[in-house]
Amino acid sequence: MVIFVLQITLILTDIIHLLPDNIANQIAAGEVIQRPGSAVKELLENAVDAGADEIRLIINDAGKSLVQVIDNGKGMSETDARMAFERHATSKIKHIDDLFSIKTMGFRGEALASIAAVAQVELKTKRADDAAGTFIQIENSRVVLQEPVAVNTGTSIAMKNLFFNVPARRNFLKSNTAELRHILDEFIRVAMSFPDILFSLQSNGQEVFHLEKGSLKQRVVQILGNSYNAKLVSVQEETDYLNIMGFVGKPETAKKTRGDQYLFVNNRFIKSAYLNHAIMNAYSDLIPKDSFPMYALFIDLNPAKLDINVHPTKQEIKFEDDKIVYAFVQSAVKHALAQFSITPTLDFELDATIQQLDAVSKPVSDAQRTATTSSHLFKTFTQKGQAHFIEKSSDLKHWKDFYEPSAEKNEASSIDVNVSIQSMHQGYKAEQVMLQLHLSYIVMQTEAGYLLIHQQNAHERILYERYTVALSGKPIATQQSLFPTTITLSPADALLLDELLPDMQALGYQIEIFGKHTYVIQGTPADVQIGNEKAAIEKIMEQYKHFSSDLKFTKREKLLRSMAIQNAIKAGTALTQKEMQGLVQDLFACEVSNATATGRPTYTRFEKGEMDRMFGR
Repeated sequence: MVIFVLQITLILTDIIHLLPDNIANQIAAGEVIQRPGSAVKELLENAVDAGADEIRLIINDAGKSLVQVIDNGKGMSETDARMAFERHATSKIKHIDDLFSIKTMGFRGEALASIAAVAQVELKTKRADDAAGTFIQIENSRVVLQEPVAVNTGTSIAMKNLFFNVPARRNFLKSNTAELRHILDEFIRVAMSFPDILFSLQSNGQEVFHLEKGSLKQRVVQILGNSYNAKLVSVQEETDYLNIMGFVGKPETAKKTRGDQYLFVNNRFIKSAYLNHAIMNAYSDLIPKDSFPMYALFIDLNPAKLDINVHPTKQEIKFEDDKIVYAFVQSAVKHALAQFSITPTLDFELDATIQQLDAVSKPVSDAQRTATTSSHLFKTFTQKGQAHFIEKSSDLKHWKDFYEPSAEKNEASSIDVNVSIQSMHQGYKAEQVMLQLHLSYIVMQTEAGYLLIHQQNAHERILYERYTVALSGKPIATQQSLFPTTITLSPADALLLDELLPDMQALGYQIEIFGKHTYVIQGTPADVQIGNEKAAIEKIMEQYKHFSSDLKFTKREKLLRSMAIQNAIKAGTALTQKEMQGLVQDLFACEVSNATATGRPTYTRFEKGEMDRMFGR
C-alpha cells in the first residue's frame, strides 16, 4: 500500500507598507490646512517672518478658488524656494533646544508642504541682490514648472482651487459667507499683532481692509471701529517674570458675545479659557454676568517658560506656571481699570433710556460742581441756621404733585381685588385692571388665583411669533424714517449684515448699502423707537452672533430669536394700563404662550388655595 503525503505550504504576504508621498502629504495637510482660513494664517505668518512691512492678502470665492499673499520681505533663493515645499523644511530649527526658544511665527516647516498637497500653488520670489526671481508651479505636491521670472523683491504665493484633489474634503467647506468670516478672523489676529506692518485685504476685487502702519491703539480702532476710540483703557505692567501691555474696553463696551477679545503671547494669538477667566474676574461687579469685555492684551515672556508646540495651529499653549500668569494678568487689568477710576456707576435694572441720560452717564465737571456749590439754594441747605432763609419760588408751587398721585397712578393702585375673570384658558377680559411690579412684572387676577407675567419674556414670545409669520410670506410694514440715519460697521459686521438683509427686509427693515461698510437706514418696524434705529440694528447683530455658535439653528431662526430678544420691551420699563392689557391679550393669542423661543417662562401661576394654606386658611 502506497501512501502519498501532500504537503501544502501557505505563503503569507506582508500587509504593512508605506504610503505614497502624495497621499501621506494630503493626510498630514488635514492637520494644518482645514479650510481657506488656515492657509491664510500660515501664509500671513510666513510673510511676517520674512521681515515684510507691507503685506497684501487677495482672496476670491472666499478663498476656495484663490488665496494669495504678497509681501515685500527678504525673498528666497532658487534653492530655498524649492526646498520650502518639502515637509519639515525650516530655517528656524537646527537643534532640539531651538524648539524651546522660538520667537518667530512659523517654525515646523509644515505649512507650504501641506498647502501644496491639497491645492495648486504658484510661487514668485526674489531677494534684493538677485538679478531675477524664481517662479515655481506645484500641483499635488509635485513641481510641474520652475523658471526665472521678473518680479519685485519679496514673495508672492498663490494657492488656487483648494482641495481640488480631495473632493470629499472640499464638500465639507461651509458657505462662502462662513468661510470668509474665518478668513477675516485669521487676518485680524495677525494684523493686530503687528501694527508696524501695513496690511490690506481684497475680496473678489473689493478692498475690505486697508490698515496703515501705526500704534497699537490705532490698529485696534482701525479693526474694531471708531466707537472704541475713546473707550479704551491702557494696560501696561512690567515684571521680572513677564510683561503685559495692550488695551481693555471700558465697562460700557461689554457685549453679549466674545467677539472682541484678543489675547497674544509673544505676539502669537492664543485661545485660553484660563486667562480669559482671569480677565473676567478683573471686571467682577463692573459688568453684568452675561456680558463680555473687549480686550487686546499682549503677554511677553521667556519662550523657555511655555510650550507652543502642543497643537497643530499653535493657538493652544502650555505655561510653565499657569498660576503666576493668571495672577499677573488679573492684577494688571484690575490695576488699569482702577487707575482710570472705572467703578460700577450704572444700575443695570434701570431702563436703558435712563442709563443713557447725561446725568447718569457723564461725570460732573469742575465748572458744574462750582456753580452748584456756590448757589444760594445749596448754601441754604448746607449751612447752619439758614433754613428760614429759603426763598419763595414759583418753581416750588407744584410741590404737592409729589404727594398727590395722578389719575393714572391712582387707577393702577386701586385694583379691585374682588374682580373675577375667567381663567386664561377660557378667555381674557381686556378691561381688567392690572398691577405692575418692579417695572418688570404684571399681576393679573384669575378665578383660581393670579398670574405673574414677566413683561419682557411675554413680549419676546409675541414678537417671535409675529416675525415668524412675516418670514412665511406676510412681510411686516415698514415705518419710514423722516431723517434716514447711516450706520458704519466693521468689515466682519458688514459681511454679516449683507447676509441678513433679505430677511430683515421682510421683517420691516429698509436698509440700503451706502459705500464701503456703510448703510442708510430708510425705515424700521413700528416697534423700533424713533432715534433708536442704529442701536436696534447693532444689538440685533450682536445677539445674532451670540447664537452663531449653535449649529442647530438655521440662519432665519437665529435672526428671529435675535430680533425678538432685542426689540422686546425691557425690564425696568413703565407700562400704562392699556399697554399691560394689550400685552397680556397678545400673549394669550400666541400659539405658544407659556415660554419664549429660548425656553424662558413668560408667566407663572399662583393658586388661591396655595395662598390660603400659606396663611393657615
